This record gives sequence, C-alpha cells and structure tokens, in this order.
Amino acid sequence: MIQSNPFHAYVEDLFGKFGRIRIRKMFGGAGVYAGEDMFALLDKDRIYIKADDTLKADLEAEGGEPFEWTNPKTGKTIEMSYVSLPVNAVEDQDEASAWAEKALDVAVQARRAKVKSPRRRPF
Repeated sequence: MIQSNPFHAYVEDLFGKFGRIRIRKMFGGAGVYAGEDMFALLDKDRIYIKADDTLKADLEAEGGEPFEWTNPKTGKTIEMSYVSLPVNAVEDQDEASAWAEKALDVAVQARRAKVKSPRRRPF
C-alpha cells in the first residue's frame, strides 16, 4: 500500500500552475522535478528552490534562507544551491509558480554546464 504524503500533495497543488511535476524521495527529504531537472528540494516541510547567486539574493531579500546540509560522518555543514521559498509564495500558486520558473531556468543551466564535454586536444 502506497502511503500519501500530505506535504507532497500540497507542493504538487502549489506548483499546479507551473506545470506537471514529480516528487521523488531522496535521503531524508525529496526532490521536485520538471522533466529531468530537479528545481526544488523538500526538507522538514519546507520548500527550497534551486538558485544561482542572483536568484539567491532575490530570495533572501524576500526572507528566504539557504539550505544547509550537515555530513553525518564529519559533522561538516555546507550550504547547498537551494534557498527556501518566501513565506508569501508558499501560500500563493501564482507567486510559487513564478519562483519555480526561475529555479527551473537555473537547474537547466546547471545541467547544461555539466553536460558540456571538454574539448579534446589533438595529438
């Protein structure tokens, strides 16, 4: 029997205007995907969206907080490239979708940067 997660259902509804998404459990949280790109992270009933430096500054100006992960083996904490969705956006589909669109752009750019193969040097 598959158990439904009410928070995941809420996130699917919240991003409903953004388009079709899927949520996959990972580690202690979940990733939110549009196609093959993960544009958001769910952790402890908070929504964090993928951000570059510009989007991070915009989100933090609206009260967003960076996602930090602590390595259980080393105890070292690192700041990830995800920032929490502003409180107003968590309750507004239009605003959430606008942030999600920006986050997806960042995710797509990050994937494209990884996929570029290095040029081979001639022998």
